[in-house]
Amino acid sequence: MDLTQGTEEEKNERAKKMMLWFGIASLLMAFAGWTSAYIVSSTREDWIHEFSLPSSFYFSTLTILVSSITYIFAKKAVKENRIKIAANWLWATLVLGIAFILLQINGFSQMVALGYYFTGPTSNIKMSYIFLIAVVHIVHVLAGIISLIVVLHNENKGKYSPNDMLGLSLGATFWHFLDFLWVYLMIFMLLVK
Repeated sequence: MDLTQGTEEEKNERAKKMMLWFGIASLLMAFAGWTSAYIVSSTREDWIHEFSLPSSFYFSTLTILVSSITYIFAKKAVKENRIKIAANWLWATLVLGIAFILLQINGFSQMVALGYYFTGPTSNIKMSYIFLIAVVHIVHVLAGIISLIVVLHNENKGKYSPNDMLGLSLGATFWHFLDFLWVYLMIFMLLVK
């Protein structure tokens, strides 16, 4: 397919999708680098092997999984031209996204309560990686929340319809990527002790 062909609208849509996928690919490379460094560092003598992730991390994982489902329901409602219901699902996604961040912060508090810190004399390289990976993911979830707020604003203005869902689809793709990424990171940290 020739990417230079089509209407201006089609070219614009392809360009926006391509930019999103380039961004996702760069995020994947960054997290691949951090998880690779985590694996390499796990051979250090001072690596803590007997550490259980905070319970809040498990609850946050469930929360972000449910938020992806609510986003799917929002897209489905727009496809069926049920705009009010779509808005309700988008609001639910936003609330779940905020809950995810609050649960993550609670997880950090649980780690600190156990005496694990990001830096300082009582820090450990494993804990520093866990803090780093989770915080960087939270920053991207914040970007996802901003994107979701824009989608909600556009939905409120009646911008989306069964024939015009580009912004909603791009927002959903990024959100699902963040979900997938966190599930991967949780599994990774559970398996690489």
